[in-house]
Amino acid sequence: MSVIPLVFTSGWASGINAYAVVLLLGVFGATGVSDEVPAALQRTDVLIVAGVLFLCEVVADKIPYVDSVWDTLHTVIRPVAGAVIAALLAGESGSLPELAAGAIGGSTALMSHLVKAGTRMAVNTSPEPFSNIGMSIAEDLGVAGVVTFAIFNPVAAAIIAAVLLVLGIVIVIFLASRIRRFLRRRAQRREEKRLAGAEGPWPPG
Repeated sequence: MSVIPLVFTSGWASGINAYAVVLLLGVFGATGVSDEVPAALQRTDVLIVAGVLFLCEVVADKIPYVDSVWDTLHTVIRPVAGAVIAALLAGESGSLPELAAGAIGGSTALMSHLVKAGTRMAVNTSPEPFSNIGMSIAEDLGVAGVVTFAIFNPVAAAIIAAVLLVLGIVIVIFLASRIRRFLRRRAQRREEKRLAGAEGPWPPG
C-alpha cells in the first residue's frame, strides 16, 4: 500500500505538534506496534529530545500570547519536521520517492501550522486563559488520536486529517477580523515598549 495517506496525516499533525508526532511514531516503532516507522525515529536520543520538547510545548501552548510567540518560532520548524518525517516514512516504505513525500509532508504541515497559529491569534483576543487551555488540550488529543489511528487505518486517518484541515481553514477565514485585532494589539504593545525605552527613566526629583 502507498505510504501517501500516512505521509499526509503525519504532515497535518506535525503542523500542530511536531514533537508529539515524532514521539508517538517512535514509541510505536520501538514497541513493535508498527513496522512502518523508520529506525531513525526509534532511537533513544531522538525519543528523549522529542519528549522534552513535547513537554515544553505542552506548557507554552497553554499560556495566552506565549502560545503565539511559540507558534511564530515554529513557523519553520514544524514544516521542516513534517517534510523530514514524511521523507523518512517514504524511505522506509519504498512506495513513494522521498522528495515527493517531503513536499507533501512539508506543505501539509505548513498549512496546518498556519491554521493553528491563526486560530490562536483569534483566541488570544479573549481576556480569559481557559479558551487557550481548551484549544491546546483539544489539539493534543486530536494529534494523538489521528496519528494512532493512522498506524492501523492510514486511509481513514488521512480523510479525517483532510477534513480537519479544511475545517480549520474555514474557521480561520471566519475569524479573520479577530486575527487582525490581535495583530493590531501586538503592534501597539511593541510601539508602547519602544516609546517607553526611548524616553528612558525619569530624572531624579
